[in-house]
Amino acid sequence: MQSKSNPAPASLQSAPLGPKTNREWHAIRTIFHLWRKQGMRLAGGIILALGALVCSLALMQTSGLRLAGCVMGEVIIATATLKWIGGSRIALRYAERLFAHDAMFRALADLRVWFFRSLARGGAAGLGFRHAGDMLSRLVSDIGALDGLYLRIILPLICALVTFPALVILIARQNLLLGLIIGALFACTAFVIPWRIARSGNQAASQMAQELAHLRISILDLVGGLREIRAFGAEGRMLAHVQAADSKLLKSQMALSRRAALAGAGAYLAGQAAIFALLIGLVGAGSLHLPALQGIGLLFLCVAAFESATALTRAGLQAGTMGAAAVRVVEIATAPSAVTAANPQTQTPISTDIHIRNVKFRWSDSRPWVFDGLTLDIPAGARIAILGPSGTGKSSLAAMLLRAAAPQEGQICMGQVDISCVAPDVLRRQIAWLSQATHLFDDTIRANLLLGRPDATEADLWQALDDAAVSDVVRTLPDGLDTWLGEGGVRLSGGQGRRIALARTLLTQAPILILDEPATGLDAQTEQEFLKTLNTVSTGRTVILIAHRLTGVEKLDRIWRLSGGVAKAAVA
Repeated sequence: MQSKSNPAPASLQSAPLGPKTNREWHAIRTIFHLWRKQGMRLAGGIILALGALVCSLALMQTSGLRLAGCVMGEVIIATATLKWIGGSRIALRYAERLFAHDAMFRALADLRVWFFRSLARGGAAGLGFRHAGDMLSRLVSDIGALDGLYLRIILPLICALVTFPALVILIARQNLLLGLIIGALFACTAFVIPWRIARSGNQAASQMAQELAHLRISILDLVGGLREIRAFGAEGRMLAHVQAADSKLLKSQMALSRRAALAGAGAYLAGQAAIFALLIGLVGAGSLHLPALQGIGLLFLCVAAFESATALTRAGLQAGTMGAAAVRVVEIATAPSAVTAANPQTQTPISTDIHIRNVKFRWSDSRPWVFDGLTLDIPAGARIAILGPSGTGKSSLAAMLLRAAAPQEGQICMGQVDISCVAPDVLRRQIAWLSQATHLFDDTIRANLLLGRPDATEADLWQALDDAAVSDVVRTLPDGLDTWLGEGGVRLSGGQGRRIALARTLLTQAPILILDEPATGLDAQTEQEFLKTLNTVSTGRTVILIAHRLTGVEKLDRIWRLSGGVAKAAVA
């Protein structure tokens, strides 16, 4: 299925990660670019918000004039006007909330779809190389926070930009000096304080986003590994780890709350100073004299204007959070590993020989090189093993072959074609991956298998199950292929679940199989039986077995050991 989502602008995808502020602006521009599909709805929300604002300000001023007229004995015919303005304000406010929030929900839905498609298009099995808690935080907290870009920043800012000149002009018509004073105080409340709090809280907000992700990772590790944790009596250590992450997040939240309190106090004082200045004008002190009737109307208007401006003060603190959220969302979806060539090759490479030439790779600039000049040849149909302890780059090699990551230097070719120039869908048809953490979804066996090949027939599904030596188990289940597996395949044993995952991988009919610790977590006998099955079903395919050790039942043509960033041949 072709993605209909709008890709991020090429200028952003190729932009280097510069200073933090530049990264945030790049990310926010990408978000706005993705939201342009909802542009008419978002613009409609702005128009309704401005209409509601005008009615609100007019209602307050007219109410003040009406009240002043009653007290002073002057005739102010405003009853009908108040009814119409009040009714219009209610209708417009309701319509604005309904319309603007609906537009924002649609825009966030588009963003989530783009996020998922970007991961699928760029990372293949890339989620297997990331913390689930961090991805959950980006998908839920970070994308959820981005609704504030429109609802809490853009809408209030546009309203403030309209209110500012109107307020200054209306007051300056009665008293120029007073108009300038109120204008300066309003600008301080609506623009200066939010800008200052946004700049000062930027780093803290980014840090808080990282700490929230760390807390999610800790909690998911605790919940996901609870059986093993209890078995080893490690509940106390894991709980202490979660509590430490929670405490750190709480401190960051408290620091931001203190900034918010200071900003709120500054905005409140500015508003009170404006009211005080108008009261001085009403009593006729010095050059701040105001006519009584018009002055009371302006007083009510000023109260409403400053009340609406306080929303921007709160938004200033949230701006840093939104900027950090935008960066965290966009940097995953537009990471270098997710970027395709300008004109990707859509034809399947003729040869499935794999040539790795002088590859240098590391996960980030701050981390050491995983590979430093890796060179490796894997002929089509060969069965090889890549061995080495944790940290030597075995899974990193799988990530590069799947284009979940890209080397900083060197080439990985399929035949004579650099895989970075091959369209992702084409590459995925050539390479299938079975990992130590292959996930079975809380769905039926049929639905889990069809992920491997959506157009597979029922006969294809049973053939794959036969090849994986698990069809007899499925036939004994009450609902057969329509049996519900439960979360993570909990209704099956570890060996049965791994064979279902193998059947799904075999359905792809890819000529190259990457088996990344496929028997991890199985007991010795089940592991040997599973590997014997792999020997049978992978005949005629290129097999790249990644493991810490060999059991002796594998059928291999060659063994490579990773050490010091290079591959060294061993005796098969």
